[in-house]
Amino acid sequence: MKFLAFLTILCLPLCSFAQQLTLTGTISGLADDAKVSLTDLQNPVVPLAETKSKAGAFRLSAKLDGASLLGLSVGDSIKTAVLLGNETVNVSGAVDQKPDDWKFTGSAIQNSFTDFQNIFVPKFSQLNQMVKEMQYADGTLTGDKKLQNAIDDIQKSVDDFIAKNPASPVSALAILSTISITDDIDILEKRTNSLKPAALSNVFGGQLKKALVDARFNSIGSIALDFSQADTTGRQVSLSQFKGKYVLIDFWASWCGPCRRENHFLVKTFNRYKDKNFTVLGVSLDEDKEDWLRAIAKDELKWTQVSDLKGWENEVAMKYRITSIPRNLLVGPDGKIIAKDLRGDDLDAKLEEVLRK
Repeated sequence: MKFLAFLTILCLPLCSFAQQLTLTGTISGLADDAKVSLTDLQNPVVPLAETKSKAGAFRLSAKLDGASLLGLSVGDSIKTAVLLGNETVNVSGAVDQKPDDWKFTGSAIQNSFTDFQNIFVPKFSQLNQMVKEMQYADGTLTGDKKLQNAIDDIQKSVDDFIAKNPASPVSALAILSTISITDDIDILEKRTNSLKPAALSNVFGGQLKKALVDARFNSIGSIALDFSQADTTGRQVSLSQFKGKYVLIDFWASWCGPCRRENHFLVKTFNRYKDKNFTVLGVSLDEDKEDWLRAIAKDELKWTQVSDLKGWENEVAMKYRITSIPRNLLVGPDGKIIAKDLRGDDLDAKLEEVLRK
């Protein structure tokens, strides 16, 4: 399973009475004439403002379109991200402190952003490490359960954070930064609807609304996009060829430990229902054809397999916006998606339900 980076660099306009950002600071131990600068992390090439320190103090001013995610550089080696708008802010600390421990006053948004980082960055790091360890592991399902527990913990933290900060734009950031592990559109809409207008009346809120529209892509009830890709013999196979059947589109790869473990259960399901108007269409994110073919043979995968051998750049995976594996979609005879990410007994239960109709 792969997760792309959860914290996307975005800008967050916010209405403010101030006409510009004024950031003053006093960092003890900072040498005279040390360079201090602010950059927009969406366009970091040209600094928004820069100055030199004197007796550890500095003053920066910049006109922003609205509150933005900025990079604050102090001296040659100290860099940190801040979320500031057109407001008057002060920062104090010491060069031998971590920038995360510096104190910002005058910006409620930055305070919320600091809380966000303190809560979620360790959780994201832990989750990414677990994913990395599982990616190539050949262990048991214990790792899968630990991973799910970590995801559930993040989900609860999102709900707690936005309940505590319903008017903060950072709550929109909290939802956006975890949207890749929250496929349920109802949950996303419920979270967004719980926010106050102040959290959404900005570009950040607009991006969240767009993300909700995108989340409806491949949602249950929508038509599965048709595609065509080469099978193991080079013959082009299209999803539309299976219309009239229940088809599980299974995204996997030979190098994906969780995928290989899931194959053990999927083989049993396929054998149980293959004569009952059900099949599987595997889409592999492999790059090496021999590795792909060996995995198919070893796992005894008897269903149709396709791949363009482009790894994460697989055109079908990109078309379906797949950012982690294993992933699957169950498509009905009419071409509509009726379920997503079903595993083991859950897949069997769903097939029992739909095949009885």
